[in-house]
Amino acid sequence: MEETIIAYRFDRLEETLSQLNKANCAIVAGGTDVMVMHKSRRGVPPKITKPIIFIDHLLELKQVNQNGNDLHIGACCTYSELLRDPLIPMPLKKAIKTIAAPAIRNRGTLGGNICNASPAGDTLPLLYVYNAKLLLRSVNGDRIVPICEFIQGVRRVQREPNEILTEIILPSVLEEGAHVVFEKVGNRNADAIAKVGFAGYIRTKGAVIEDVRFAFGAVGPTMIRSNEIEKKLLGKTIPVTDMDIAKVVAAFDKIIKPIDDQRSTAIYRKTVALNLLRYFLTNSTHIQHI
Repeated sequence: MEETIIAYRFDRLEETLSQLNKANCAIVAGGTDVMVMHKSRRGVPPKITKPIIFIDHLLELKQVNQNGNDLHIGACCTYSELLRDPLIPMPLKKAIKTIAAPAIRNRGTLGGNICNASPAGDTLPLLYVYNAKLLLRSVNGDRIVPICEFIQGVRRVQREPNEILTEIILPSVLEEGAHVVFEKVGNRNADAIAKVGFAGYIRTKGAVIEDVRFAFGAVGPTMIRSNEIEKKLLGKTIPVTDMDIAKVVAAFDKIIKPIDDQRSTAIYRKTVALNLLRYFLTNSTHIQHI
């Protein structure tokens, strides 16, 4: 006997939110994570126990716009759409280009990458150093949550069953003066899950560091970032001294706790992560001239 799957596809966001308030549904945007998560043996349809509700077509979730220096990105913008958008920062486009193959980038969405909450999520280190805020909407209204609070563990997020992630807000991402890098280490440049992800952000006034941020992916249950460690460099001058670099690297060495799995070993992941951090800080001599 064939199993019946209940599916909803409404024309407007308000209708979608109303249905989510009535029933606990599996939200499907691009479906690139959902279908893999629920896959069965060859020839057998995926087993999704909840009703499905599709959101990838909703125009309200596919807008990109600028508000002052803040960038607002619709959660259902696909990676391919973001690559074509002139407002998207180049470091984020670099991260997107490392995601899977073009076919997946045509379907996968930025909101889906966040809600999947994988420690190896390709865009997540950058979103952490951009201090991304997430706009969640339900019939009860809107709420904004920092991405570091929204992602609580492996595939665990702070989303109520009747809520949809509608927008990713990158505060001040369009202002001048910041230098941002993204690096992904994998078996291939793209179409491979990250062994290690790294994002670094630094903003200077003259030779003085006014703001600095680091985030590491695939080396813990969530992105690794520490405001306390970052503060060690505030007020320091460029170039960063070897002693200050050593202190920061040693501090991250204590909190980066990767695991062994089929893609890599823990010791390799930690070594690479710390080397990426060290390289970023060592090359900070040229930052104020960029």
